[in-house]
Amino acid sequence: MSFEFIPTRVFYEPGVLDYPLGKTLVERFRRMGVTVTPTASHNRITGIPGNTPAAAYREAKRTLVIGVRRSEMFQSCKPSAHYQLPLVTSCPGMCEYCYLATTLGKKPYVRVYVNLEEILGVASRLIQERLPEITQFEGAATSDPVPVERYTGALKQAIEFFGREPNGRFRFVTKYTDVDSLLDAQHEGHTRFRFSLNCEEIVDKFEHGTPSPEERIIASGKILEADYPLGFIIAPIFRFEGWQEAYRRLMERSAEELAKRAPSGWSSEQLTLEFISHRFTSKAKTNILGVFPNSSLPMEEEMRKFKYGQFGYGKYIYRPEEMKEMKEFFHAQAKCYFPLAHVEYFI
Repeated sequence: MSFEFIPTRVFYEPGVLDYPLGKTLVERFRRMGVTVTPTASHNRITGIPGNTPAAAYREAKRTLVIGVRRSEMFQSCKPSAHYQLPLVTSCPGMCEYCYLATTLGKKPYVRVYVNLEEILGVASRLIQERLPEITQFEGAATSDPVPVERYTGALKQAIEFFGREPNGRFRFVTKYTDVDSLLDAQHEGHTRFRFSLNCEEIVDKFEHGTPSPEERIIASGKILEADYPLGFIIAPIFRFEGWQEAYRRLMERSAEELAKRAPSGWSSEQLTLEFISHRFTSKAKTNILGVFPNSSLPMEEEMRKFKYGQFGYGKYIYRPEEMKEMKEFFHAQAKCYFPLAHVEYFI
C-alpha cells in the first residue's frame, strides 16, 4: 500500500505569509479544498477534534501546521549526529510503538517550517564554528520528513545545501517511498539516506498508514541507483513465533534488491546497518494504550528487564539472554547478506 499524505485540515501562523513557501502552501491547500485556518502559534493548536485520546490522535495525524521556526538553537542529537536539523516535526504514520507518542503529547500534529533559508543559515554557522571538523546533522530526530516533501521541497533544498558544504553532512531516516523528487538532487555524497525496515508481520500489525516493506526496499534501490550513501535501520525488533525466519527474509530481500540496483563499483562496505530492539517506558505504555486501547504490542513488564536510560528514566528491554541471542542473530545475518556493511550498533 503506497501512501500519499493529504491533510484534512491546515493551520498556519500569519507570519508564514512573509515567506514565498508559506504563501505557496496556504494558497495550494485552499485550492485543494482543504480547510485552512490562521493560528497564533504553531506550538499551541486548538481546533483539532476528538473526544477520546484515540480520536484526537487520529485527527492530529491528519492535521498539518505551517509555521516559522524562530529559534536559532538546534537540539543536540547524540550519538548519531551533532545536531538535529528542524525541517519537520511529527509524521502522518500511526505506528503503535512510536516514541513520539510520548514526546509530542496527545495530539502529535505534523508541522512544517517555511523559513528554510534561515534554518540552513543556522546550520551553516554551526558548521563554521566546528571547522575543520565535519559537522553531522540529523533530519528525522522527531519526524519523518518524506511524506510532506511533495509540498515543501525542504529535503531537496537541505540535501543540496549539504552538497555544497565540504564540512557538513546530513542524514535522515524514513518509512516512506515518495522519493522520486530527490533522485536528481545534487547531494555530492554528503547525505546518507536511511530506510526504516521491519518484517511484514510487524508492519501489518503495528505500522499503520505506512508503505509495505517491499515498497520501502524498492525505494531504497532507487536511492542506491542515485548514488546516495544508504543505510537501513531494522527497528523495532520484536521476538515472536517465527521471528528469525521473518527477519532473515527481510534481509535477504533487501540484499537481492540492492544487488540488482547497485551502481557500478558499489559494495556493501558503503552501507550502514542499525539494529534496535523493542523497548518501552511506563509512560509510553500508558499513552499507547490510550491511543490504541486494543493494542497487542508486547508490553508485559514481567517479561522484560528494567534498565535506566541515559536521560534519567527507566525502560523495559528484552532480557539479557534474549538480547544476546538477537544480537548474534542480526550480526550473522548482516555478515551473510551484507558482508562488508558497517553495523553501527545493536541496542
